[in-house]
Amino acid sequence: MNYFLRQCAVALLGGCLAVSAQAQDQAVKLGFVSTDRVLKEASTAKAAQTKLEQEFSKREKELTELGANVKAMAEKFEKDAPTLPEAQRLSKQKQLVDQDREFQRKRREFQEDLNSRKNEELQLVIQRANKVIKEIAVAEKYDFIFQDAVYVNPKHDMTDKVIKALNSTNGK
Repeated sequence: MNYFLRQCAVALLGGCLAVSAQAQDQAVKLGFVSTDRVLKEASTAKAAQTKLEQEFSKREKELTELGANVKAMAEKFEKDAPTLPEAQRLSKQKQLVDQDREFQRKRREFQEDLNSRKNEELQLVIQRANKVIKEIAVAEKYDFIFQDAVYVNPKHDMTDKVIKALNSTNGK
């Protein structure tokens, strides 16, 4: 019986070594893409940024002007307040508070609208990038492609390849 167990162990060990050798012959192909770099360097991301700047530049300018007006009104009020009659001072103070409140409301709305549109545009860029990444993965037979990692050996970084593909196809 002792001989039988040895034979089984030898056979089992031989099988494990054969499987291990096959696994080494079929190495896993890994890749990494830096989403941050894609969002900064790809032409589609730059085009999205330009589009947002054009879309929001007028509102941003108006908001800046409104803020400057409120600041000028506050400075004038601070200067004139000691010499104004009580009723006029209270009236001007209320007007200034209302103007400031309106400015703050418009600024919040602007920021919310900008953030919402920025997220929409980023999602489109990410969708295009993911499509390109999948195409490269299939064409080059990658097993795994990671987008977040603590450490990446540079030989696995395929970010430049993805950016080049995005730029050459304009992300379509």
